[in-house]
Amino acid sequence: MALVNSLEDVVGTFSSSLLTEAISMPERVKIDFRNFASIGNVSEDIRVCYTRSALGVRGWSDLLAREQVIFGATAPGTSGNVDTAMLRNLFGVRLKQVQGYAGSADKRLALEKGEIDGDCGGWTSIPEDWVRSSKINVVLRLSPMLVAGMDRDVPFGGDLLGNDHDRKVYDFLTAPERLGRLFIMPGKVVPDRLAALRTAFDAMVADAAFLAEAQRSGLTVTPMTGSAVDREIAELYATPAGILARARSIAGE
Repeated sequence: MALVNSLEDVVGTFSSSLLTEAISMPERVKIDFRNFASIGNVSEDIRVCYTRSALGVRGWSDLLAREQVIFGATAPGTSGNVDTAMLRNLFGVRLKQVQGYAGSADKRLALEKGEIDGDCGGWTSIPEDWVRSSKINVVLRLSPMLVAGMDRDVPFGGDLLGNDHDRKVYDFLTAPERLGRLFIMPGKVVPDRLAALRTAFDAMVADAAFLAEAQRSGLTVTPMTGSAVDREIAELYATPAGILARARSIAGE
């Protein structure tokens, strides 16, 4: 077991959804992430929204035309709940959420049983056979990034919002997806140590063996440097109050 000399030596990772919660709901998440130093981000959490094929919704226009679609819900503030709340509040999808699911695994089971019509979640967490056998239809990409196996004709959510205010709310609420796989340290870390860790991180995410292992595991690698992550976090904290208020009302559902 490795020992550390102080808390300054601790490297941590966490659910990136805490970032926007800490900014828009500081009474719930009492952390200021500007007090930390980022080592890097391994990958975006590339997320999509989809429906079961039996529903007959083949694309985005079909979804908008439906009188009602039923998605499952877990807890306020979770990525899945925020995604579906955006569908309803920013895009006008007539969506009903069924509460009480413990997590994404329970929602996947409910979709297979036909209890719910669809869900939003990480691309790499969708069962491969669902995509291969067309058990689901992906109707929206929440990230502009295209990865292997993803249909480029599926629209990106950010491109569908003509209102500048709504686009800024969208960008804030999807920030945890851009900053999906973070590693951070306390901000008081010795600069030379932070620089060494950032250099090592950058080398790791470019290493052929690491990339091959990620590919075998079905994981994406879309790295971001530590300094770039710090800039993104600083920009999130500078979000105007009006944008935060709208984001808070959507995420708090």
